Amino acid sequence: MEILIQNIKGLVQVREKSPRWVAGVDMAHLPVLENAFLHLKDGKIENYGAMEEMPLINADEIINASGRFVFPSFVDSHTHLVFAASREEEFVYKIKGMSYQEIAAKGGGILNSAKKLQQTTEDELLERAMIRAEEIIGFGTGAVEIKSGYGLTTKDEIKMLRVAKRLEENTPLRVKTTFLGAHAIPKEYSDRNDYIKLIKEEMIPAVAAEGLADYIDAFCEKGFFTPEETEDIMEAGKKYGMRPKIHANQLHISGGVQVGVKTGALSVDHLESMGEEEITALQNTDVMPTLLPGAAFFLNMTYPPARKMIEAGLPVALATDYNPGSAPCGKMPFMLSLACIKMKMTPEEAINSGTINSAYAIELQNDYGSITKGKVANVFITSEIPSYAYMPYAFGANLIDATILNGEIIRSNFFSIPE
Repeated sequence: MEILIQNIKGLVQVREKSPRWVAGVDMAHLPVLENAFLHLKDGKIENYGAMEEMPLINADEIINASGRFVFPSFVDSHTHLVFAASREEEFVYKIKGMSYQEIAAKGGGILNSAKKLQQTTEDELLERAMIRAEEIIGFGTGAVEIKSGYGLTTKDEIKMLRVAKRLEENTPLRVKTTFLGAHAIPKEYSDRNDYIKLIKEEMIPAVAAEGLADYIDAFCEKGFFTPEETEDIMEAGKKYGMRPKIHANQLHISGGVQVGVKTGALSVDHLESMGEEEITALQNTDVMPTLLPGAAFFLNMTYPPARKMIEAGLPVALATDYNPGSAPCGKMPFMLSLACIKMKMTPEEAINSGTINSAYAIELQNDYGSITKGKVANVFITSEIPSYAYMPYAFGANLIDATILNGEIIRSNFFSIPE
């Protein structure tokens, strides 16, 4: 299929040669081409440029984007999209003043989700996850990372990862998968070392045997997994080709950042609790600091110190952390709003964080995250808006009029899409 989008008010994130990421002061630069066209062909970005230089193009579909902006689709590099059920009862506990740790001790939290998931079939999980996948596509996401971690048995962790793989087969989303068996210690293990042994000696080999996970993760946090345990599990996963991505420093300065650097992690995620030592540890490394402001918002916690990280020359990525307990929201535009409002990032920094940098955080920077010739044709067209800064500004509005993934029009307000 060939699609021509013309009269674009602003073509956002145009890069002739896409960098692997942008960092520090460079995050404030967002290249935008005004009064532009975009030509998509055979699922790729074929060409773009100024309208006055547009060649004759015989496209199957021609879209007039006058007054509108075109963005590369968001890359959501940290989610728990596959889960059995919501946890709004814990939401009420939080309102009444219970802490995250108190809810977990009461049988809530991760163990609550694990109990529900273990009672749910693979097909039921897929049916429920498909609804969320369609939801995030509508929010502008075109590529997503999905973690396990609500199974906590070999059978159920594998079940989750199979569902994540089936999501990619049944939707236009590009999906990367992460094995997160080290999410919590199940209550039936009186000796935590027995569960860690199960992760290393049974779960990891079983997941690897089916090729179900690109990455390995652990919740490195007080009351969950220590830095030493996290490092041990990361090294076990690396032996099977899984690169580390670590839940680090969400509730406390946990040592997770340093473990991430030591084990060559692709990213360290959350980072609500950061000191100068942690920021320094990330400098001059290939580890992407990934910020999840939706979790801080929902849990009413301190936000990650994005400004300090950027001023230290670091890159940062943004993701939703979409999950049933601490971040029940998969809306990337809202993450941009939180980044600007709560972490004092500029719109340019936030957009870079949710596109190019988040693409790096799941090793998709060569194909996603920018308007670059040859990259996958994943874009969305906004409604008529005054500027790209209006995207994070109008935090409650639905500003996406059309979604194109893999060069196919998925949904559009310009004309009806046949079922």
